[in-house]
Amino acid sequence: MTHSASRFRDKVALITGGTSGMGLATARRLLVEGADVVITGRDRSRLDAAVEQLAGGERVLAVPGDAANLADLDALTAAIRGRYGRLDVLFANAGVASFAPLADVTESEFDRIAGTNFKGVYFTIQRTLPLLSDGAAIVVNASWTLHRGLPGSSVYAATKAAVHNLAHTLAAELGHRAIRVNSVSPGYITTPMFHDALSDEEQAAVVPNVVVGRLGTAEDVAAAVAFLASAESSYITGQDLVIDGGLVAAIPPSAG
Repeated sequence: MTHSASRFRDKVALITGGTSGMGLATARRLLVEGADVVITGRDRSRLDAAVEQLAGGERVLAVPGDAANLADLDALTAAIRGRYGRLDVLFANAGVASFAPLADVTESEFDRIAGTNFKGVYFTIQRTLPLLSDGAAIVVNASWTLHRGLPGSSVYAATKAAVHNLAHTLAAELGHRAIRVNSVSPGYITTPMFHDALSDEEQAAVVPNVVVGRLGTAEDVAAAVAFLASAESSYITGQDLVIDGGLVAAIPPSAG
């Protein structure tokens, strides 16, 4: 899919967790295609660095905050209302990853992952709903792990299954306003979070499981999010788009 300098002209898009990886790539994509973008992040220095990388001037608004903190979400909503008065696109992307056997998961770690990945997404949508224009698009970042079991991912995968189901439910609930709600389920994507979770050797070891023979990029996901956020997908809602190079659905020839 090629870039269009006008596909999101006069649109306002919010990308949570927009300081790196898939969030930053999506912010860059929507900015290039004409949108004004709002990005969030917990780390002020990383947020400032992202703004510098985007180089969007007044078309970029950076708001520090934690997606799991409702006071921060209220401050985010107020900042968007003050600058733009509305939202047309929401990419609920902020998330954390942690992998451990079931027996080793602590209550505090459960609360941390569920707080960001599920509570954060849920209340980001709830708090920004009054700003969303009729006909707006919401895209939720889920994961391939909701489609295929991965040992050690019990909490992470469950939170991603929860937001995937949330997209189904809200597609029905918000349909009367023509607000479309979809999710994306990325596979192995080369982001800072991915590199933190897997060693170089582990990353190389998963490639043979991917039919297209490579790891995905943040730009691969950004292109899919842009499609689901655009008028090109105006008849698509309540769906999950798996962006995994065939990891879930197909067996590589070498493994056949």
